[in-house]
Amino acid sequence: MIKLNVAPFITRHVLFALVAGGLGGVVFMFFLIEFDHYTSSNAFCTTCHSMTYAEVSYRDTPHYDSPSGVRASCGDCHVSEGIIMATYDHAIGTKDLIKQLFGPDYDDPVINLLHLPEAAFAARDWFRKRDSATCKRCHTLEAIQGERANTAAIHQEETDGKSCIDCHYNLVHRHVPSEQTFKREAWNAMVEEEFGLESGTAERMLADEG
Repeated sequence: MIKLNVAPFITRHVLFALVAGGLGGVVFMFFLIEFDHYTSSNAFCTTCHSMTYAEVSYRDTPHYDSPSGVRASCGDCHVSEGIIMATYDHAIGTKDLIKQLFGPDYDDPVINLLHLPEAAFAARDWFRKRDSATCKRCHTLEAIQGERANTAAIHQEETDGKSCIDCHYNLVHRHVPSEQTFKREAWNAMVEEEFGLESGTAERMLADEG
């Protein structure tokens, strides 16, 4: 009969701790999967009233209402794939929660719109750093045809060194100019006109936040 030689430090308590730790790890992984799934949902994202403004424009686009019936959720676009990176994105995203709680009143539609450009620029930078990986979950470069005759050729021949977001933005949320062409004065004037505010009100509101 073969007798196993067990190291003296492998006691009953150590074995119990190893088993308990392993089971705890499995339970924790299931928790992370469910947590990331829930916090990537549209229902969760729009629990903050400020995010309902982004949802309004999103519902008017093919990413929400597509002929094929495919619907991209907030998490599909804004959360990386894989449990580790998704958890990392959610952890980093807590800074937005802190801003929501202690920053400007983003629930105010005027304040929200005034700050929209910086949010758009940050999102575009996020996509660029990840080479638009979340876009490629659904869109396969080699399969892109489009309605124009030269769409396929453009995507095959003119995309070297470019990420999807370099050409494709303002597809889902409200139009914001590129960071290179953005003019704060023009944006403020647009916000004032939209909400019927006196000239200079937007600038004063932003100054009061400081």
